[in-house]
Amino acid sequence: MRIWPLDSLKKGIITTKFPKKENETISPWSTLPKRKNDEDVFCPADAIGTEGVDLKKCISCGLCDSSFEPSLKTDNYSMIRKEPALKKSFKIFAIDSGTCGSCNTELHSINNPYYDASRLGIFFTNTPKQADALAIMGVYSEKMVPVIKEAISAMSRPAVIILFGACPLSGNIFGKSLESIIEPDLVIGGCPPDPFVIIEALEKVRGRKQ
Repeated sequence: MRIWPLDSLKKGIITTKFPKKENETISPWSTLPKRKNDEDVFCPADAIGTEGVDLKKCISCGLCDSSFEPSLKTDNYSMIRKEPALKKSFKIFAIDSGTCGSCNTELHSINNPYYDASRLGIFFTNTPKQADALAIMGVYSEKMVPVIKEAISAMSRPAVIILFGACPLSGNIFGKSLESIIEPDLVIGGCPPDPFVIIEALEKVRGRKQ
């Protein structure tokens, strides 16, 4: 029987070289699905259109896996901000407006030793007053709107507003989009987005990746 703590001590901390090099692994269904046949499938989130799957809406239910397959691409995000944000230290304040926990887990996992976002100058902060970016996750909630707006007003300018995951972008299957009340600088699709997707999107909005 292998003793995993001994294996870990032998290997040490293995940190990804991404984004300077290709990612070593990625969660397949967190990437944009691509069609593999013409079979019609039911989508409860109405995420399938003539041009493919909209990751702003996709909730990763798996009902389309007979007609689609993962692309393994990391470009599941859209840039709205034109000018680059801070290229050096970049601090993020996260707000959970009502998630299942997946987006929260994936976002904060970029801090673990494997992804180690701190090597890129990306950190998390506990107050919006010290934040350069606000990452909003979860389904739209009327009672959370004043909380989100207060957090935005407390941030220094230029602040980066990020809508993170399918829930704030489309409302999932039982809510509505936060884009109706908030103008984001960056939207990251997926349910949930993979850490590699998150890192690439953050580097792009900072202007460190072309």
